[in-house]
Amino acid sequence: MPPSSDTSLHTGDTAEIDVVLPAHLHARPAGRLARAAAQLACGVQISHEGRTVDATGILAVMGLGATAGTTVTVRAHGDGAHDAVAEICRLLRTID
Repeated sequence: MPPSSDTSLHTGDTAEIDVVLPAHLHARPAGRLARAAAQLACGVQISHEGRTVDATGILAVMGLGATAGTTVTVRAHGDGAHDAVAEICRLLRTID
């Protein structure tokens, strides 16, 4: 499993971490990601190659075109942002 990068930012109620994807963000993992993000109390965004989308949108996440071996950035804003980013990154590191 590829490691995440060391790039992270945690300030107040905002958190950001870069993750190297072990697999493509196709329909099944995008759905898992969107369902997990929808359960969180704060807003979560995923960025890839200059595009940023709301992590709760399955089609938006798939539309990023993020493939195995590429890096995505996970950002969260609001209460529990640090925990939200950690949870989404854990999910992304284990997608298949």
